[in-house]
Amino acid sequence: MCDSRPTTVDSTMDSCAGGTDRREFLQRVCAGALAVAGGQAVWPAACAAQEKNAAPASAPPLPTIRLGRYELTRLIAGANPVEGYSHSSNNLSRHMQEYFTLERTVEYVRRCEQAGINTWQTGHGPAERTLQTLRIVRESGSKIHWFCLGYESEKLKPLSEVLAYKPIAIVHHGGETDGLFRSGQAEKVHDFVKKVHDAGVMAGISTHNPANLAYAEEKGWENDFFMACLYQVSRPMEEIRKKLGTAILDEPFLESDRDDMTAVIQKARKPCLAFKILAAGRLCGSASSVESAFQYAYSRIKPSDGVIVGMYPKFSDEIAFNTQLALKYGKPA
Repeated sequence: MCDSRPTTVDSTMDSCAGGTDRREFLQRVCAGALAVAGGQAVWPAACAAQEKNAAPASAPPLPTIRLGRYELTRLIAGANPVEGYSHSSNNLSRHMQEYFTLERTVEYVRRCEQAGINTWQTGHGPAERTLQTLRIVRESGSKIHWFCLGYESEKLKPLSEVLAYKPIAIVHHGGETDGLFRSGQAEKVHDFVKKVHDAGVMAGISTHNPANLAYAEEKGWENDFFMACLYQVSRPMEEIRKKLGTAILDEPFLESDRDDMTAVIQKARKPCLAFKILAAGRLCGSASSVESAFQYAYSRIKPSDGVIVGMYPKFSDEIAFNTQLALKYGKPA
């Protein structure tokens, strides 16, 4: 969820950053800060943050799917907000990058796991902060499953280094997939799948174009699953002009795209993980809009499929809200 409601949590939290001092500050504030406004009790934002970080009661088990030998929750935590990819504006991307310090990234993964989410998907690379986060949470006993995007590039960490962090799968990056298909080099995606399998882990293919998913299915490629974007945001400008009669000054989030992709997902024999179900925040104008997007996604994918949702918990507890929607709509009929 991407709640747009403002809050003052961070200004309060930043004034007492770090460790025991921060906890003591919150305890003192919360001990006597139950304010009354208009005759109604108001729980301060700082106290809500402390309550959020406290050890929770056992979360209800989320619906799960099988992926290879793993049982994954049908809601998987994404990483675009964590990595500063807002798919909206440079300022929002910078805002996300500044918010997600190492400490907050660790907290994000822990909160997801506490809420019942058992899998985290991250971007290509992966970033050093991702690897640091995995080290920290695993040393404290986390059992979170992790998989990442990748592709053939000298700019990325070598496969051997990524494998040292025990991903359950490596997925060919969606934008790179789409580019290779457009340039007639689809077989390079297939080769990547084989290379990942040779390394001993599951291989996935991510794409924003339903035609690419259908092609890999038709050819019987050996990938274990797909990541399928509900919006064809990689559509070239000339294709947008042909489709709409003009270009748009943004990534193309077209309403009909999600119908096109889910129609292909339903026919796919292999598991599919739908992502950008909230259109990178464009469907987050209200709680009801977010709920409708979750309901749509779960109702249009197979029982063997799941969804990946990136969460930005600065303004509200999106993790808790999204897990409630997964419980409500994610149970296969």
